[in-house]
Amino acid sequence: MVVRRRTRTRGKGRSAVHEKPLTNSVHVVQGERVHMPVDVRAATGITAQFLVPAGPARDTLAAAGLEPVTPIPGRVPATLGFIHYLDCDLGEYHEFLVALMCRQPGVRGSTGVFIHWLPVDQTFTCEAGQNIWGFPKEISTIDVSTRGKRTRCEVRLENRPVVALEFGRGVPAPSAMGAMTLDAYTHRDGVLRRTPWTMRAGGTRMRPAGARVELGDHPISDDLRRLGFPRKSLFTNHIGELTMRFADATTISSRS
Repeated sequence: MVVRRRTRTRGKGRSAVHEKPLTNSVHVVQGERVHMPVDVRAATGITAQFLVPAGPARDTLAAAGLEPVTPIPGRVPATLGFIHYLDCDLGEYHEFLVALMCRQPGVRGSTGVFIHWLPVDQTFTCEAGQNIWGFPKEISTIDVSTRGKRTRCEVRLENRPVVALEFGRGVPAPSAMGAMTLDAYTHRDGVLRRTPWTMRAGGTRMRPAGARVELGDHPISDDLRRLGFPRKSLFTNHIGELTMRFADATTISSRS
């Protein structure tokens, strides 16, 4: 059995988000031992923030036992984006993200993000994400290209276009805010889980709007339309230096 090792650099260069591990559990994925927490020592990403109608989001979240957060009446913050994991305990891979802001009904301080869809392009991280945290990962084709000041990410499943997201570059923005931790909620096989997700961003660029969404003819494309995409983004965020840490998931509820 192979142990998937992690190398942390101190001082100059890359560094982990925390010095001390959050847990010491071990999971076995494809014959390899994955020690918790899982570290992402280097990644880049681009995200676009939206406000989508509360009704469809409420239906999606209710199926998982959650409710939407509506900072503006009738609107729920949502995120589309992609991440290129360069140095990670789960290997190098691309990932696309669809997330909705949510909370547990009646639970103070439970605000987080519901990970609605999370396609990836490598099998190891797909299996690890599904089995360790309940992430809705599935194998897809993810193509990323940059021309001038615009970057485009295209996701395909079963050789059918699902979604394309094109971003404008933006201008440099302050990013020395330290580490930020939020709760990532997942719902898989009737089990609602909460995962502490810590990240630190640097080398950021932001701009108002700046993203264009194109949906294909796949059933997941129809689901994104139902949620209210495409819709003009509020702003986009390019992250040139991203580190993250994922702790073990906690089971919130289980429905047989």
